Amino acid sequence: MTQERALIVGVGDGLSASLARLFHKEGMELALASRNTEKFAGLAAETGASVHTCDAGDRDSVASMFDALDSDGFVPDVVIYNPSFRVRGPVAELDQEAVEKTLMISAYGAFLVAQHAAKRMLTAGSGSILFTGASAGVKGYANSAPFAMGKFALRGLAQSMARELHPQNIHIGHFVIDGGIGESADDSKLHPDAIADSYLHFHRQHRSSWAWEIELRPFVENF
Repeated sequence: MTQERALIVGVGDGLSASLARLFHKEGMELALASRNTEKFAGLAAETGASVHTCDAGDRDSVASMFDALDSDGFVPDVVIYNPSFRVRGPVAELDQEAVEKTLMISAYGAFLVAQHAAKRMLTAGSGSILFTGASAGVKGYANSAPFAMGKFALRGLAQSMARELHPQNIHIGHFVIDGGIGESADDSKLHPDAIADSYLHFHRQHRSSWAWEIELRPFVENF
């Protein structure tokens, strides 16, 4: 088997770091991207990953990242979109620029990254594109309209892409993360390593029974 390659966009502490370490353990070649690459320099060194600066909501920045990957001969088998930004408050008082930024990062950036990834995976004949969503993409909460708008759009993008690309051997996944992420003695939070295990399993599902969405929550969360 050839070595698998994974691109993680929106790298920071928590889930992204767990994903990088798990994929490295599984023998994958890694590329890590974020607006601020200094914050994961240690993680990149630990996992042998290449480092890329990328503002996910900016067309030119995303295109430059994929151009750099192309120059390195790096065609990803799995791409994970993990950036997130939110602004909270009453609708009448929300800052319009902050709302725009929320939508650009949560939804438009996901489209940009997914479009570039899909073009390359269609040429390669296979691949997985996985999106980190939230319960806000299923139900809107008070004082959280911008986050709900972005995550609803993300979920719609994933569902539409799955219907289009699954028949072309491109696996699309949307992960509804319902609860806080972190380590807790009583398992009341979603452990990032456990979430990462689910991403890897999803990526390696047999195509005769592909899922397009999975909802993850700690046992204490209400449905």
